[in-house]
Amino acid sequence: MDAFLVVHPPNLYYLCGFSGSSGALLVGRRATLLTDGRYTIQARQEVRAARVKIGPRWQESLAALLRPKGRGKLRVGVEAAHLSVSQLAALRRAAGRRIRWAALEGQVEALRRAKDAEEVRRMRAAAALASRIVGEVVRRLHPGMLETEVAAEIEYRMRRAGASGPAFETIVASGARAALPHARATGKPLRKNELVVLDLGAILRHYSSDLTRTVYLGRAPSRIRTWYAAVLEAQQAAREAIQPGITAGEVDAAARGVLRRAGLARYFVHSTGHGLGLEVHEEPRLARSRSERLEAGMVVTVEPGIYVQGIGGIRIEDDVLVTERGSETLTTAPRELLEI
Repeated sequence: MDAFLVVHPPNLYYLCGFSGSSGALLVGRRATLLTDGRYTIQARQEVRAARVKIGPRWQESLAALLRPKGRGKLRVGVEAAHLSVSQLAALRRAAGRRIRWAALEGQVEALRRAKDAEEVRRMRAAAALASRIVGEVVRRLHPGMLETEVAAEIEYRMRRAGASGPAFETIVASGARAALPHARATGKPLRKNELVVLDLGAILRHYSSDLTRTVYLGRAPSRIRTWYAAVLEAQQAAREAIQPGITAGEVDAAARGVLRRAGLARYFVHSTGHGLGLEVHEEPRLARSRSERLEAGMVVTVEPGIYVQGIGGIRIEDDVLVTERGSETLTTAPRELLEI
């Protein structure tokens, strides 16, 4: 490639520090951040190791930079997963036929998988914040609260504690709705004698946390206690399996094996976890048959769960750092079954 064009905002931030919502970084013999007048001051304050070029449309500014000298064509790589069809069409119109665009995937994301010491510090702080907030909110739960009320309380407390916002739309799912792994909070009131799944994450200094706890409103029946114990054992088995060199699939198998022996495997409908960092879903993915080996510095979620239609769901999730000799669990909220 003669140059590489980066447009995905988390990748822009990772490479040069720019946190605006519109721009592109052209990496060639030198790096140039292209953005518009809304970000003139911000870009000059934030950007490291790249010059800043301001224009009305970054596609036109890019075309001027890329216009080849002589008769040869330039080959420019683009982020295939993030550049839209309309953006590529605009680039082709602006740059003409002497630029050959090549689709590339995952170049910057591969760099982001293993975190350095500063990134780990930020993620440890984001995990501590989420752990504290879930503890505060659980103590306030009671029958009659709306799911949306609980979600609002969580996100309000996050921001008061210093987070720039939630890492994703906070999940509060109660009763039969807890069987929906990605349920959105609704106006349903919490009721006595039902499960409540709380899945939340905070963005702190650009880095995310992701934490799930399940509580029972009332005294849990023996069946729920048995199911919860199995999910907790599966989660612990997966966390204990994490170390440098193990494959992502082997971590998934550690959790899945526990639930299979408990007769609950058919209720575990998603992967065991995923990478975490500037985005709440990154590589690697802890899923069946994934052969990628974990490396020191990676941060992954470990979140086995079971979902039984008509009854509810149980999920326990923590953020885990792969260390040189094993792993460290960054989230610290209690994992035992909480009955309220």
